[in-house]
Amino acid sequence: MSGARTRSRVGPRTAAAATCLVLGLGLIGGAAAGSWFTGDGGDDDGRTAYSAAGALWHSVPVDQLFPSTVQGTGAGPGGADRTWTRIAVAPDGGCAHAFDPLLARALAPAGCRRLLRATYTDATQTYVTTVGLLFTKADPAAMAALAARFRDERLDRRADLMPRPYAAAGTAAAGFGDRQRASWTLSVLTDAPVVAYAVTGWADGRVVDAPQPAADAVRAGAGTAPAQAGLGNEAKGLADRIERRLRKTVGTATETPA
Repeated sequence: MSGARTRSRVGPRTAAAATCLVLGLGLIGGAAAGSWFTGDGGDDDGRTAYSAAGALWHSVPVDQLFPSTVQGTGAGPGGADRTWTRIAVAPDGGCAHAFDPLLARALAPAGCRRLLRATYTDATQTYVTTVGLLFTKADPAAMAALAARFRDERLDRRADLMPRPYAAAGTAAAGFGDRQRASWTLSVLTDAPVVAYAVTGWADGRVVDAPQPAADAVRAGAGTAPAQAGLGNEAKGLADRIERRLRKTVGTATETPA
């Protein structure tokens, strides 16, 4: 609050009126936010889209969410183009052992309905990236609260809260384990009961001692090994495009036939 404090005393009635005003504004704001998240207010589109998004894991082919090839126009360092090829798809299932314990604990309030994962490599097979879509059991208010916590506490930047990769034998990601994680991104969506993430490493299986969140690795002037190699761009670029496909699929699923 700016300005000097006044020394005059505020009467009980004035204080009570001010308190009621603040609470009233808070309730109005909360009601408006709740209406937006749930699609209330005479329009069921928000609720329909949210419900449709939560059901995609069992109603949409894997190729629609994780296509065999993803084009990343301008996604690389300096705006270079990227092409990612899918090399492995994990069996869909629960979240047991899919996340480090601290991340699992942070995500627990949203619940785990289903986890879908796929691993990609770049055109040169230098890097490998696992992208995941965690379908939660949470309602819009719970997802909004989780998103706010991750944002306010910067949980998406903590190296002890990195998602785990999915390694598949006989692929370029065969050696992609926990110690090979170099950069990552994680997004708690509020318009769908989904947590989207990606984690990237080198395909040669090298150990990374100082992983860096993608949001920091893609910044101009970042000098870490993950940043210099463009691993932040790999994680962010692929995660962004898979997230866009998810939203596009939701839109298609909720279109009203003409």
